[in-house]
Amino acid sequence: MELRDLHYFEVIASIGHVGRAAEKLGRTQPALSKSIRRLEAEVGTRLVVKSGRGVQLTAAGRIMLERARSLRMSVEQNLREMTDIARGAVGNVRIGAGATTAEYLLPQVCRRLLREAPGVKFDISIGMNDVLRAALSDGKVDVVVGPITQGDEESYAVRRIGSDAVVVAVAKGHPLTRRKVGIADLAGYGWVLPARSVVTRQWIDAAFASRDLPEPRVDIQTNNISLSPRLVAATDLLTFISRRNLGRSRVGEPLVEIRLAETTMHREVGIVRMPSSYVPPAVERFMEVFGEEASTALAESWG
Repeated sequence: MELRDLHYFEVIASIGHVGRAAEKLGRTQPALSKSIRRLEAEVGTRLVVKSGRGVQLTAAGRIMLERARSLRMSVEQNLREMTDIARGAVGNVRIGAGATTAEYLLPQVCRRLLREAPGVKFDISIGMNDVLRAALSDGKVDVVVGPITQGDEESYAVRRIGSDAVVVAVAKGHPLTRRKVGIADLAGYGWVLPARSVVTRQWIDAAFASRDLPEPRVDIQTNNISLSPRLVAATDLLTFISRRNLGRSRVGEPLVEIRLAETTMHREVGIVRMPSSYVPPAVERFMEVFGEEASTALAESWG
């Protein structure tokens, strides 16, 4: 079984179309078809079947895709390990981070590491938890730093560092800040929230549904949580963000928290990586420094 065939198979599976995969790989469609047939001959069963104008994986194909990805990542990690040894542990650190973590923690972590090892390079990807976990599983980032989500420990190696709180926030002077309110009072306003696939959105939706209230009415949905304070400023919209974001909205007046136990989400913050995978020295040192900086910051103001 050739690594090249496995690579072609992975691209075909991700795109769902042999022709478009051929264009992406710079190969001919017959060459990719032969590659698939070679793999199917090796395993003795069909891996893909036609579906409309494209292809879809069989049950065996889905298992093969998992193995192909795992093998590719293993090869890439081995090559990186050899490169690190040859270059004296100077390499790249590929980081996935949530917006809040990236803004308040990564700058000081990167500064420390660059003072220690100027040759280290950083590749930082900012995204929501679902996008970052997919990037981690696909080998596109080495570590994900930020909130730990349910199920992380089942699929990844997790290092817990501290806790954070996500709260309902509004612009200063919002009508809800002028009187005592309950969760039902929040239902009459529009919200700025992320997509339903994001843990914080799922949590706040469930907080309303569990009390027989309609889910928050989302007037603006965004995958950039750092944009929320700007969207909320000078409006009657509500948002659901880390408490740490309240004092630094960058829109003039800081946002104000609507203090309700029912709408305060407590979550843990830490480092997530693939289990049993090679950890380059530069990544190992990044995790150490991040842990030190995050522990201090969380102890001071994230709890």
